[in-house]
Parts: sequence; structure tokens; C-alpha cells
Amino acid sequence: MNTHAKPSKLIKGATGDFEVVIGMEIHAQVTSRSKLFSGASTQFGEEPNANVSLIDAAMPGMLPVINAECVAQAIRTGLGLEAKINLRSVFDRKNYFYPDLPQGYQISQYKSPIVGEGVVTVDVSPTEQIEVGIERLHLEQDAGKSLHDQSATDSLVDLNRSGVALMEIVSKPDLRSSDEARAYVTKLRTILRYIGSCDGNMEQGSLRADVNVSVRRPGAPLGTRCEIKNVNSIRFIGQAIEAEARRQIGVIEDGGTIQQETRLFDPARGETRSMRSKEEAHDYRYFPDPDLLPLEFDEAYVEELKAGLPELPDAKKARFIKDYGLPPYDAGVLVADKETADYYEAAVGAGGVRRAPKLVANWITGDVAAYANSVGLPVAQTHIKPQQIASLVDLIADGTISGKIAKDVLAIIISEDKDGDPREIVETRGLKQVTDLGAIAAAVDAIIKANPDKVAQAQAKPSMIGWFVGQVMKQTGGKANPQAVNDELKSKLGI
Repeated sequence: MNTHAKPSKLIKGATGDFEVVIGMEIHAQVTSRSKLFSGASTQFGEEPNANVSLIDAAMPGMLPVINAECVAQAIRTGLGLEAKINLRSVFDRKNYFYPDLPQGYQISQYKSPIVGEGVVTVDVSPTEQIEVGIERLHLEQDAGKSLHDQSATDSLVDLNRSGVALMEIVSKPDLRSSDEARAYVTKLRTILRYIGSCDGNMEQGSLRADVNVSVRRPGAPLGTRCEIKNVNSIRFIGQAIEAEARRQIGVIEDGGTIQQETRLFDPARGETRSMRSKEEAHDYRYFPDPDLLPLEFDEAYVEELKAGLPELPDAKKARFIKDYGLPPYDAGVLVADKETADYYEAAVGAGGVRRAPKLVANWITGDVAAYANSVGLPVAQTHIKPQQIASLVDLIADGTISGKIAKDVLAIIISEDKDGDPREIVETRGLKQVTDLGAIAAAVDAIIKANPDKVAQAQAKPSMIGWFVGQVMKQTGGKANPQAVNDELKSKLGI
């Protein structure tokens, strides 16, 4: 695990270097049609208080009944985090008063969670990989939502989220920079989406982060931590960590001490501000929920869920490297989104033909991804089909078109002919590459004849040949076979 930061990750203060220590509590909404202890719908975007059962509203005498699918989703997630699955766990009442918590307590898990220790491998950069320890994963119900902007005099309460199942995934304090924290949340969200246990939509609140931040001198004991609540985007997580670390360093360097507290991040001002002093576990008066028996299942049930798991990101990345010969970076980019990985495999093997894996990867992570970003869609949700990319790569491979012409064909597919077959586009628009050596030789001769001064320069400095290639390509409308042009120039110039 990450015990100390690299020197490059230390933060320079006025009085020397500091190390930031980060732990994360991720609240992930479980993908299920109904809530954790009631049959009410979890559909997002409904009218306020439309998805509320008598249990969610805490009407007297209403008893919770566990949702088996939510339990299965938590176990699947634990398996995806390479974590210990506890065959016996206990639901507790976490007591606190808040207007959007109708019961006056939250049903959660404290000492006996459903999932214990695990580990997540995170690529921070193409050259750096870290392991982040998972402390636990427990199931709990969400609270409702207080609305303060609907009325000038009153606060309103929407209980649609009340009782929705959450997985709280608690990391160990293994993160040492905002970059590591962002990469960790990105990887965790990828794993959850592969498994299908959480959709990871931070903008809808189905994935939220509480970020624990402390600073210390390198090698010193852990400092006092502050918790930044409910950060709802990966970009804001990075900004919140940077701002809070700077604030704590400033306090320490001014001779003050850090008070353990809960804070909020204000993205508009780029700063954290105090919310309340941090509660300890005893403040919540946890005790086992008397309405719920301990949750028990057997190893056979866990094995059955394990057998139904999809290929997870790390395994898929290793397979892409092994089977397709892709560099680790390319494989990592492709498997970061399951649909993109599927799109890539569909393109590589379209029509039962195995084509150049690296060339296909270059097109998908380059031109196709650039277009997808420009329209705000994932690669697999654009109108560009894997079969069209496969056809482009085939046309380049058999010498029908050059890479440059292929870009022009893709531009036609994007803007004019969405369902177009690249081979037909090339035929009907006369975009075939010029491979007629006689035509290429004539173009080369014309350029050489018109530029005797450049000929002498190229013979003295062979790298100048690039200028001639450019001129020939221009004269042939970009259709000349680049390799044939190079060969002809070298022969004529005696290079």
C-alpha cells in the first residue's frame, strides 16, 4: 500500500514540504428497481415524493424487509474489489435527527459489514500504478433531500431518495495526491459499471464522495483529518483536496492546530468551509436494528454470484495486452469504458476477419474519440459503427486508400453519409489511392524539374525529402501512395 508519497507529490509550504494523506468514502447507489427495505421505485427524476412507501415515510408499525437484489449487488461489488465477503453481517441503527430522515435514524451497518478488506489497482499515469486498500463495504439506506430554494419562507422535503440502497465503500488512507484520488474514483466507478451494481452517474447523485484529508511532514505520524462531504464530480474531488490541503498547511504554518470537522467544498470559490464538528461513532449511538435479523448466506451463494460476474477491467486489460499485443496504455484507455472495449473488439473482428489491433485502437482512441467528445457522447453511442472503422482499416491495409484519405472518408461518414460503407464512398467519389507507378514517376519528375535548388539541398540533407513528398501529394490531391512516392523520390534523387 501507499505509505509515503514520492518527493514529486509533496506540497511545498513556506516552512518546508508537506505530505497530503487521503482516504475516501464513496456512496454508490445500488442498481435495483426498488429500495433497500421497501418496494417503492428508485426511478430518478420523478415528481417530489412520488416514490415513497409507508416504510420510507416511517409510518408507525411499518417493518423493513431486505431487498435480496441489493444484497446480491453488494456481494458482486465486494468480489470485484477482491474483498472478503462476510457470510454474516448485521444491520444497525445510526441515530441522528435531520428533517429529511423520517425515522430519526438510518439503517446502516457498523461493526459487522457485508464486505471486509479488499484492494483496487489504480493506474495514476501511463508509468505509475498504485494499490489502494479497501477497508470495508457496507449497505445502508439513503436519506431524503431538503429543498431550500422552492420557497422564501419554508424548507421542503422530498423523500424519493429516502430508503434507496447505498453501498458505502471505505478506502484506507492510501492516497497521496489529488491525481491519485481522481484516478481511484475513476477506476472504482469503472468497476461498478462493469459489474452493473451502480450506474456511476455523479451528476444524478448516484455516486458521491466524502473525502478525508490530512497533512503531515514527510515521515511524521498521521495528522488530524477533516472530512469534505458530498463531493459530486471527479474534477471537484481533485480541487477540494488541493484547497483543503493548502488550508491545513496554512493553519499549521501559522502556529494553529487542525480541528477535526466536517467541511463542504464550494467550487465557485475554490475553497472548503466548516459545516460542523466531526461526529464520532459513539455520537450516533449505534445498536443492532431490532426489526432485522442478522443477514446470513452461504459460500455456495457467493460462488454462484461470482460465476455470473462479467470480465472485469483488469482482466480485460491483461487480455487486450496479451491477445491483441496492445501497449498497456492503449489497453487501459479502451477498457476504461465497457462499451468502448466491446466496440473495439467488434471492430477488430468484424466480418470474422482479424485485422491490425493497434491500427484499430489508434482510430478509436484518436479520431473517433475526438468526434465523440465533440458531441458529448461515449464512443459506442455515436453513429459511427465498428464495421465502418473495420472497413477503413481494411482499405488502408490493402492499399486502396492512404491514412489521409481514410480521415477524409471518416469526415464524410460523420457529416454527410452516416450509414455509408467506406468502400462504396471511396468508389463513388473517386478517392482511390494512386498506385500507378507511371503517374507517380511523372509527378515526381515534374516537381524535381521545377525545384533544382531544393534537389541540391535534399542531396546534401536527405531529411529534406519530406518537402518533396508533400509537393507530390499536393499535386496528386493526396491520393498518391506515400510509400511509392518515397521510393520514387529516393531513386530519382540518389538518396
